[in-house]
Amino acid sequence: MANGIVIKQLRIGSLEKLAGTETLTGIHKREIDSAYLSANGLSDDQQGDKRHHGGSEKALHHFASDHYARLRRELPTPASEHCQPGAFGENLVTDGFTESDVCAGDVFALGEAIIQVSQPRQPCWRLNLRFGIPDMARRLQNSLRTGWYYRVLQPGMVRKEDTLILKERPHEDWPLSRVLSVLYENTMDQQALTSMAEMKELSPNLRQLAKQRLETQHVENWEGRLFGSAQISIPDA
Repeated sequence: MANGIVIKQLRIGSLEKLAGTETLTGIHKREIDSAYLSANGLSDDQQGDKRHHGGSEKALHHFASDHYARLRRELPTPASEHCQPGAFGENLVTDGFTESDVCAGDVFALGEAIIQVSQPRQPCWRLNLRFGIPDMARRLQNSLRTGWYYRVLQPGMVRKEDTLILKERPHEDWPLSRVLSVLYENTMDQQALTSMAEMKELSPNLRQLAKQRLETQHVENWEGRLFGSAQISIPDA
């Protein structure tokens, strides 16, 4: 990463119905050449559920294209056929840059903007509809390859072929692969949870999650996020 990571694709999405349901989504993003990046994301990029997607802590979504080859091998068709850059609604498409390479709180220059890693993605039930697999969100969560989000410290224009250049790394001992492991594998690691709860660069919701686990000595229920309403079903292909 010494010379930076080139943005292969820049993507934004408009609202449309998801998989034949009434659920609105902006996950189907198209390639663009450039856009203005504000505190709430790329201009004209839309989200179907603004409570859980988008906003200042999830202004920009990044998913490692390196994961798609494995997904194509592991998933049944036709879901595997979707596994191309853009399939997870990412705004940034890159190669050679995964959750093991980026740390919580990393600050990057991107075009005219300055962005900071805020948290890994917490997969939700919309992915089940997107891929036509009832437990797709859980599969992605269990893989610990979920992608991640940035907050915007300095707005500005960003363009395809711009380079992500690392400016600050306040937590080199906290790659996102470790954050994800604490979230979903080593869920009651007291020392790690204490560090996460005190990490001001981490998104407020994950800091609160860590505090809650420490206070209750229990892991939060993931079922609602992963599977949504009991009435949600996968339409026939």
